Amino acid sequence: MSHDGASWLPAVLDGLLAQIAPVARVVAVDTGSRDGSADLVRTALEGRVPLTVRARPGDTGFPDAVADGLVALAEAGHEPEWIWILHDDANPAPDALAELLAAAAARPDADFLGPKLREWPSLRRLLELGVTISGTGRRETGLERGEYDQGQHDEVREVLAVNSAGVLVRRTALEELGGYSPELPIFGNDLDLGWRAAAAGRTTLIVPSAVVFHAEAAHRGIRRTPLTGRHTHFQERRAALFTLLANARGATLPFQTIRLVLGTLLRVVGLLCVRAVGEALDELAALISVLRHPGRVRAARRARTGTGDRARVRRLLAPWWLPYRHGLDFVGDLVAAATNQAADVADRRRAAAAERGAAKAPPAARHRDEEDEFADTGIVVRFFTSPVAVATAITVIALLVGVRDVVGGISGGALSPTPDGIGAWWALHVEANHPIGFGSAVPAPPYVLLLALLGIPFGPSLLMSLLMALAAPFGLWGAWRFLRVVGRLVTPYGAPRWLLLWGAVTWALVPLVAGAWGGGRWGIVVAAAVLPWMAHSALGFADPDAAHRRRAGWRTGLLLAVLTAVAPPAWFVTAVLVAVLLGCAVRLVPGEARDRTVWGPPVAALLVPLVVLLPWWLPALLEGAAAGTLLDIGRWPTAATSGWDLVAGRLGGLGAPAWIGFALPVLALLALIPRATRISVIFCWLVAAITAVVAIPLAVTRVDLSGTTSQQPGLGVVLLFLAGAWVSAAVLGGLALHHLGDQAKPAQAGLALVALAGIVAPLAGLVWFAGWGSEDLTDPPPSDVPVYMAQRAEQAEQDGVLVLRGSIDDGVRYEVRRGDGPTVGEDEIAALTPEDPAVSATIRSLVTSPDPDAVAELSKRGILYIVQAAPADGAVAASLDATSGLVQASSERGTRAWQVTPEPGPLPDDGSWLRWILLAVQGAAIPVLVVLALPPLRRNRDD
Repeated sequence: MSHDGASWLPAVLDGLLAQIAPVARVVAVDTGSRDGSADLVRTALEGRVPLTVRARPGDTGFPDAVADGLVALAEAGHEPEWIWILHDDANPAPDALAELLAAAAARPDADFLGPKLREWPSLRRLLELGVTISGTGRRETGLERGEYDQGQHDEVREVLAVNSAGVLVRRTALEELGGYSPELPIFGNDLDLGWRAAAAGRTTLIVPSAVVFHAEAAHRGIRRTPLTGRHTHFQERRAALFTLLANARGATLPFQTIRLVLGTLLRVVGLLCVRAVGEALDELAALISVLRHPGRVRAARRARTGTGDRARVRRLLAPWWLPYRHGLDFVGDLVAAATNQAADVADRRRAAAAERGAAKAPPAARHRDEEDEFADTGIVVRFFTSPVAVATAITVIALLVGVRDVVGGISGGALSPTPDGIGAWWALHVEANHPIGFGSAVPAPPYVLLLALLGIPFGPSLLMSLLMALAAPFGLWGAWRFLRVVGRLVTPYGAPRWLLLWGAVTWALVPLVAGAWGGGRWGIVVAAAVLPWMAHSALGFADPDAAHRRRAGWRTGLLLAVLTAVAPPAWFVTAVLVAVLLGCAVRLVPGEARDRTVWGPPVAALLVPLVVLLPWWLPALLEGAAAGTLLDIGRWPTAATSGWDLVAGRLGGLGAPAWIGFALPVLALLALIPRATRISVIFCWLVAAITAVVAIPLAVTRVDLSGTTSQQPGLGVVLLFLAGAWVSAAVLGGLALHHLGDQAKPAQAGLALVALAGIVAPLAGLVWFAGWGSEDLTDPPPSDVPVYMAQRAEQAEQDGVLVLRGSIDDGVRYEVRRGDGPTVGEDEIAALTPEDPAVSATIRSLVTSPDPDAVAELSKRGILYIVQAAPADGAVAASLDATSGLVQASSERGTRAWQVTPEPGPLPDDGSWLRWILLAVQGAAIPVLVVLALPPLRRNRDD
């Protein structure tokens, strides 16, 4: 069979003539070739073997071409037992036909025999040794990607189907089965024929000793035909879907249809994730093409009625679990590629420099990053013989011991209890007006969407426990990866593993010894886990390839959005850092810095959080809650942090002994001494200096909250940026310890003392956290609201409880409790909601003199109970006792309580078109940015 195959035909015809087993007759069917393929066949074969050349239109499918060849044989009066089918791009080895005939003689029950297919022109790479099909329509070969032929599959065995390129067919069997299906004109007809043959009780064998080299011109898009056009993937998927629906058992057909629809949608999502938009559209088009013509499927199924060897078919089909394994493999490949994009930036920079002649290839590394030393031993032996691995495991265990209080849920300090279900978080994220206090239009904090998504498989309580428990190990892993790349950027040898371990452990301990964990400052704990991954991603800005830099920009922007969601001041700190560093780059390397592909990715990274977090910061500005963009998340107020606290690595009033934290900046300062890494260490100190300058206005500012309290802007992220710069500087300076033996004796002693101090400080911090790190995680004082009122408030959001504190002489303060009390996500809304003058006037009127109108107004605003907290002011209580519409209710000793009558009705549901627009922008931006950030995966022929 030929169609514009002049590029391959000369070699194919030579291979045909070189066969050890003689060919009795050749029928060449040419389908509208315009490159003289038919003439090439005549020139090569006429006079050497009996030849018939048939010309067919260009839109003739492969099944019709085979059927026409059988007609030509019949017209010539030739009815052979065996027919050998060759493509114009399939070159057989000299003994291919002989091996196939020998296998046919050895297995008289075989009707279809296929050769081993190897890639042409590579000749050694395996393509197929028989094929089957999975439940999702994937063509399964059982081979690894790019697997070479080393004789590992050289056994004759039964398979579901063999490729039509080089197949040896028993003529009578082919005719009895009706030949290849005309519904599959170009792809998938071999699988359909094999399925029908197996169902009919016929045997298909793969004969590995027969070798055919196949170029796969149509599949790879090298050759276009009227049947494939530009959409090869569409034709392949259409053929796969049709084959499954036409051959599936009747009882499983509805399930198979639903599975194919859902599987197609998942494949579309996966293809979009790797930016294969054309193939994603082909997937949808193929599904629609098959389903919109159900009559064709019904006709095909009727033609297959009566072929019922289902046991043989089930045995030869791919296992049911194989598609799921492929899905996991794809996700694993995608995650690995996404997390490793910056890992080899150092190698790419050196390769680019070598191409420019600016550097020579680096020598082999003196320290091993992998476990080469024990490559021939088991994993247990490698683990226990690696001091770094053992130390890492001990560290992680100690960290997990320190977070033991997360078992059974966690709250206290700045961390409020979690809601009962993730629906509360989704409601907070979607609502424009929240039933908090007397109602609030302040937007939900930015982390609520993140918690709602992550909480789907876990639930709120378990999710918060996992975040607090795993943040430190996750941050340790990220710091290891970041410092490893930093070390390789500075020196081709990179940093030794013991130094990477020290830096990673020191970083993981930063939020723990700072008191963030013990103080319930969960935003800082999670930010410490995210920051090294963002820094690792930002290293991609130094990549010599512009495409890698662009992806680094989107990737860093998404991670910065996550960091900003849990630590809002992080965006401002990062923005100042980017602005100053780009300004320095313009002064130092003006030529490169003015390149848009150089400054564009960092700027894009800053813009991404503004788009992703648009439903948070824009309404916050409009509702007078802009202060929330400068505050750490959680329950306020918290103790202020001073400059000395930042240097000591402590949050105000929390944390380990100060000397543990002071060790880190001292080590970073000593890292300036070695000359070899001094420039890199100075860069780290520049980052620390810029961060310190940003911290000054934050440290001296106070933000007024609802009521009479105020709060210092968030300095937790400043502490993290400072500690990150100092850890990086200390690791870079620690590279000098490799040459300790080359130093003078006094220098050796000094370096040894520095190293000892560096070991003692994190070790002491680890011991302190494991033993006493959670002692500051205390719960707030108990509520003044009686239990029965709290239970009633949980049943309906309109049954709120108004709590009054203070006296008429000293001033009366009020707050409203709804639901089960403040939970994670609600504290910030309540604290940032400005005072409503109308509500204050109503309460003022109520506590100074009996006012039934004030009671009616409170009922309209969803107040069922009024509680006067201890110590109850007599004047206020007397006024409330005398007010019509208030009925005394039971209360705790020292407090007074009243019930509002009539009971309040449902609160008004005020929607906002602006909120929905902002959510739509966010919902569209996140998947687009994720796709832009992911690397394009190289996909093999079977994906």
